[in-house]
Amino acid sequence: MAMLFIVVAVLLQQILLVAAAPSVIIVGAGFSGISAAKTLSDAGIKDFLILEATDHIGGRIRQQNFAGINIEIGANWVEGVNGGQLNPIWEMANKIQLRNFYSDYSNLSANTYKQGGGLYDASEVQNSIDVADGVNEDGEKLSQSLPSSGRQDISILTMQRLKNHVPSTPLDMVIDYYNFDYEFAEPPRVTSLQNTVPLATFANFGEDVYFVADQRGYQSVVYYVAKQFLKSDKTGAITDSRLMLNKVVREIRYSAQGVTVVTEDGSVYNADYVMVSASIGVLQTKLIKFTPDLPKWKILAMYEFDMAVYTKIFVKFPTKFWPEGNGTQFFLYANERRGYYGIWQSFEREYPGSNVLLVTVTDEESRRIEQQSDEDTKAEIMQVLKEMFGKSIPDATDILVPRWWSNRFFKGTFSNWPIGVNRYEFDQIRAPVGRVYFTGEHTSEHYNGYVHGAYLAGIDSANMLIKCMKKGMCRFDIKPKDA
Repeated sequence: MAMLFIVVAVLLQQILLVAAAPSVIIVGAGFSGISAAKTLSDAGIKDFLILEATDHIGGRIRQQNFAGINIEIGANWVEGVNGGQLNPIWEMANKIQLRNFYSDYSNLSANTYKQGGGLYDASEVQNSIDVADGVNEDGEKLSQSLPSSGRQDISILTMQRLKNHVPSTPLDMVIDYYNFDYEFAEPPRVTSLQNTVPLATFANFGEDVYFVADQRGYQSVVYYVAKQFLKSDKTGAITDSRLMLNKVVREIRYSAQGVTVVTEDGSVYNADYVMVSASIGVLQTKLIKFTPDLPKWKILAMYEFDMAVYTKIFVKFPTKFWPEGNGTQFFLYANERRGYYGIWQSFEREYPGSNVLLVTVTDEESRRIEQQSDEDTKAEIMQVLKEMFGKSIPDATDILVPRWWSNRFFKGTFSNWPIGVNRYEFDQIRAPVGRVYFTGEHTSEHYNGYVHGAYLAGIDSANMLIKCMKKGMCRFDIKPKDA
């Protein structure tokens, strides 16, 4: 009799689990996952479940305390402001009064330091900037100086670079690094003539960029969206049972009948559909197993794209020794090794009295630094700073080195479309496979790599799924095919 009760109890539990199975499982609570969930909720599809691998939402928008202040180790700027269209992230930032500061890069020519010590003459730096800007076919300069945001279209710059000038001196290389890597986290690639339109972010939303320095964190914009459809308590903490943290998805089984998601702790979840918002870097690893394997066309599409690594290293000092005042916030260091601790930023306005500097490295330097100790990194940084400001400067008292590339839940900071990738590859990267849908900043046709790209991609991908669920505009042929 006791055994009978046990069997009945197990059967009832299984029945309840089936009855409570959500329509959609969303893998990842980064901005795209949260945005997708809100879009589903707004469409009346409220029986979803969000499985997040970490202990927080926001993904690569992440705050951390350092030296007594909360700094952003991931996304930091609202990029694309004061243009013809309103950037949705800028609109949110204004609504919640997110503390931010305009980033003015216009005086770099007066703030570029030599390897071995001393400043370059401003006219010499400006000449290097002009050469990097290049000329058009009519012999006219495309611009007399770097734009205030420091951001130009990578394809145009690449063509100019290959046509006119390949940087070889330390000065030319740091200007080249600033033009390309500081925005895209990778050096320029070979381009094609079809990619010669300005970046949509700056063409549509404006050239200006604003640095977020709010003790609530840039992630506040994600919480602003999340709290519009997820329950929270009086403290602001999200308590909605449809959001589950520390749930590492390891397998997604899919068929024409539905999906099954298996997490690292052994939990099993069933649904009609799954929306995967993991980064392209994670999709290129074996963290999540798809059963059956994804079609070859989908796998090839995922490997067409790069996952860049952009590392902001924060360094704390007992006192200031760097220049202050207007036109001094950003400064460059020219080294014979391209990308070696080249771009610096102080925080006189953003974090008054903090005595913190930020230096940005990318790509190969990021990967190298992630694999060495923080003490080794601090020693390298001190050597560079002593070249710039003299040997009598104080030693750093603390350092923070984010490790996005080493983190198995991210494997980098943002995606890059390699030059030459066209609409066909874009359609493949975001295309669903049966009941498996995909989202993330890498699926944004025009805004990949940006916070607004992640937000808008979540909306676009969710709308694709809504059309399937409500209008029957979907395919369940999941048999792998060669494209």
